[in-house]
Amino acid sequence: MMSTGKHVAVLMGGWSAERSVSLASGNACADALEDAGYRVTRVDAEPSVATVLQELKPDVVFNALHGPYGEDGCIQGILETLSIPYTHSGVLASALAMHKEKAKDVMREAGVPVAESKIVHRLDAAREHVMKPPYVIKPVNEGSSYGVLIVSEDMEHPPQQLYSDNWPYGEIVMVERYIPGRELTCAVMGDVALGVIEILPDEGFYDFDSKYRPGGSKHILPAEISPNIYQNIQTLTLRAHQSLGCRGVSRADFRFDDRLHGTGELICLEVNTQPGMTETSLVPELAADAGHDFRALVSWMVEDASCNR
Repeated sequence: MMSTGKHVAVLMGGWSAERSVSLASGNACADALEDAGYRVTRVDAEPSVATVLQELKPDVVFNALHGPYGEDGCIQGILETLSIPYTHSGVLASALAMHKEKAKDVMREAGVPVAESKIVHRLDAAREHVMKPPYVIKPVNEGSSYGVLIVSEDMEHPPQQLYSDNWPYGEIVMVERYIPGRELTCAVMGDVALGVIEILPDEGFYDFDSKYRPGGSKHILPAEISPNIYQNIQTLTLRAHQSLGCRGVSRADFRFDDRLHGTGELICLEVNTQPGMTETSLVPELAADAGHDFRALVSWMVEDASCNR
């Protein structure tokens, strides 16, 4: 897809914990858009971003922000107010998907299987087990696995770092039943579910280091699972995307317990409305497998941009 001469402002950076990831995503997308012939302005989003965009008057905003403010409906609301077409999901879908527990409520109603969980204050989660181990503690509205803690069956006490005065991920956390098994992910592009990747972290679980360090994880595409499970993941990914009202590109993460004496359950962990777009990211890999190289993918996202998403 060639450009139509559009001026694209690529929003990146910001001030969330995922700033470094956003800068990597934004610069990669900006490079690809320039290569496709678009006129690109790179914008490191600061609190004055609305004024900057009013002065730039871009035709489209490519939202490469991650985490709070960029992924939770806030910047989307500003772009709606400025009447600037933008990529990815709109205000409501972004806010819903970013709040892990509220997103689960919506997906559960749509028939997407999710793990049992509860919302508690971090100090309560630190004081005693609020759920029978094993379980996972997650900030309720962060991404890139920031602040995720795994509580194993042999841990007598919850993680004590939750008591820290320097805990940066908010006072409210989600405590979720730990789902053993394979780590699988699938993306939606428009209204089409792409392939399914199995993720094999180099060590531990699929944390920030595994996601963004070259060689931190191995991606198997297509995932070596039975055809019916593969298709079920695609169906559930599209259903989750649509139930939350997502637009453009999103990615859903799953766990599949196919151990010898496992439960056989397939659980959707979350939907990411602003997936990473770096050289080690999953969505570009899935899109390439479907015949869309990186330049074609970001060009499609620009042409798909709109207001009232």
